[in-house]
Amino acid sequence: ASAATELQKAVFAALGGGAALVAALGGERIYDHAPADVAFPYVTFGRTAVYDWSTGTEDGSEHVFTVHVWSKARGKSEAAGIMELVRGALHDADLALEGHTLDNLRREFEEVRYEDNHAVHHGLMRFRAVVEPAG
Repeated sequence: ASAATELQKAVFAALGGGAALVAALGGERIYDHAPADVAFPYVTFGRTAVYDWSTGTEDGSEHVFTVHVWSKARGKSEAAGIMELVRGALHDADLALEGHTLDNLRREFEEVRYEDNHAVHHGLMRFRAVVEPAG
């Protein structure tokens, strides 16, 4: 499988395996694409970009992906708390990827904003991973 697919599977496993995160979400509400009737709060896996990270002697790829946190609670504290748990599960994590090696995984950016048109707090987190083929 592609490095991007394996990385996404590992991210979902890491998030779904976090008991504190699952408890904060009220269940394993971690989606690639959230259903229309989803209960809040929940997490979605967002945009992904893959760049060639190969050198003259080694193949590799850089993956930049987003994780979104959605909350209808009053104030930003619920979204911020969930984001802290996501960061704890992924930042500097040593995730196992089938057929690939994860060199590093770092949180690069995050913000929480209120979206008036949907009356939700939206947390946005951007991560960067460097992946090489196993072998």
